[in-house]
Amino acid sequence: MFFKKKLQRRRYRFYGEVQAVGFRWTALTAAKRCGATGWVKNEPDGSVSMEVQGAARQIKHVLVSLQADDCIRIEQTEEATAPVVPDEKDFRVKYE
Repeated sequence: MFFKKKLQRRRYRFYGEVQAVGFRWTALTAAKRCGATGWVKNEPDGSVSMEVQGAARQIKHVLVSLQADDCIRIEQTEEATAPVVPDEKDFRVKYE
């Protein structure tokens, strides 16, 4: 029997030692490895924002990869549900 994965999208804001430590590269690599989509970007206040979309296991893979990185020190995380973007095909780093 075929089961379609249930897409969900989560919005995160990470605080701590999260800039200039490879955070965006780690998120990008983890998302591409598991097939999640979305984006990640540095914020002016030193935090990092990210939206990640996929099945629950894909989102968890990205988060576990960030927490496992020796250089990244997440001290606080804000999390919220975001609307699914139906035609999104990739995960990218935003530079805006």
